[in-house]
Amino acid sequence: MKWRELYHQKLTTAEEAVKRIKSGDRVVVGHACGSPETLIRAMIANKESYRDVEIAHMVAMGPSEYCLPENEPYFVHNSFFAGNTTRKAIHEGRAGFTPCHFSQIPRLFKQKILPVDVVLCMLSPPDEHGFCSFGISVDYTKPAAETAKLVIAEVSPHMPRTLGNSFIHVSKIDCIVECDAHPIKIPTSKITSEDETIGQYCADLIHDGDCLQLGIGALPDAVLACLKHKKHLGIHTEMFSDGVVDLFHESVIDCSEKNFHPGKMVATFFMGTEKLYQFVHNNPIVEMFSVDFTNNPSIIAQNNNMVSINSALEVDLMGQVVADTIGFAQYSGAGGQPDFVRGTAWSNGGRSIIALHSTAVNGTVSRIRALITQGAAVTTDRTDVYYVVTEYGVANLMGKTIEARAKELIAIAHPDFRADLKRDFNRMYRK
Repeated sequence: MKWRELYHQKLTTAEEAVKRIKSGDRVVVGHACGSPETLIRAMIANKESYRDVEIAHMVAMGPSEYCLPENEPYFVHNSFFAGNTTRKAIHEGRAGFTPCHFSQIPRLFKQKILPVDVVLCMLSPPDEHGFCSFGISVDYTKPAAETAKLVIAEVSPHMPRTLGNSFIHVSKIDCIVECDAHPIKIPTSKITSEDETIGQYCADLIHDGDCLQLGIGALPDAVLACLKHKKHLGIHTEMFSDGVVDLFHESVIDCSEKNFHPGKMVATFFMGTEKLYQFVHNNPIVEMFSVDFTNNPSIIAQNNNMVSINSALEVDLMGQVVADTIGFAQYSGAGGQPDFVRGTAWSNGGRSIIALHSTAVNGTVSRIRALITQGAAVTTDRTDVYYVVTEYGVANLMGKTIEARAKELIAIAHPDFRADLKRDFNRMYRK
């Protein structure tokens, strides 16, 4: 049967499609800004038909109504990354959190550690061969769809058609819901003077021809803004946002000196504005892969001169990085930070950067700490950390003793906390 006939046979409404979800199913939802909100709204509206449907998701950018207290009998959220709309449910015990490296999530699905019953995803319209693109959310969404018993897709002309290993054929989709929904957009961040200072320190560690991994937010945007005088930068990252588009148009990023996937920006998902989504649409310089490829440390390490830039909530004087918990409370998730710090450590000429503000809570708490907060989880091991950057400078931890690390880190702590950190180091680490 020709793919167009198949496509029309599988067309249905969102309301009819979600009726195929059964109580007790595990439903994996497309990631981040590629969240299929049309299907999620229909599922919430049909909640009386369900009991204990598990919603497995990483970064939830939609309203996440399945996490509301009144929906507890119908849905249980299994989060790989706590966010604004899911954090409260996790803290109150109405949702679960599964610690996992981003790169390992597809393995949970493929090896049926977490068997997938249903995938809800958002796709681009099919091309002339019947292939739809996962667009801005390939990551774990594509591997989940490849293992699911049931694939329900909303197809929108506004989802970018990204290239690379990012496609699914119409024959592999069970229910197709045409819609006019747009991918979720994220506005550019407001950059403070402290962000600018940190961005410049980070930029000074980046050389012409380096290959970059960046995230989203004020600090990555501040780093990008300071790179305008660099040349021939490359991209191998889990995601990037609008700042990369600007540097491409200014010929700062051209991927010409990449030894692995030369001439290509490699990524697994996107979060940004319409400018970003238009840039990645049908753009042959952008190659998308599932996250078990992009974030695999052995793959990352094949890029020479790899530089990873990630943020943190706190760093202790040994160099342990906490990026996803505040004490016992789950704040976010490990995401791809451990993947990229480890991969960068294996790269020929690689350098990892952990960037953070020196204080929190309006300057009353030091983020450079003698010991990590009780209950906090170490996101990135001290043995992998290279540079730590605050608005007070750069600490180089690579090859340094515990005492030398402490001196480096105290020097970039806020001046108000340095004396206490020195005292605490001598009291705790010297017997």
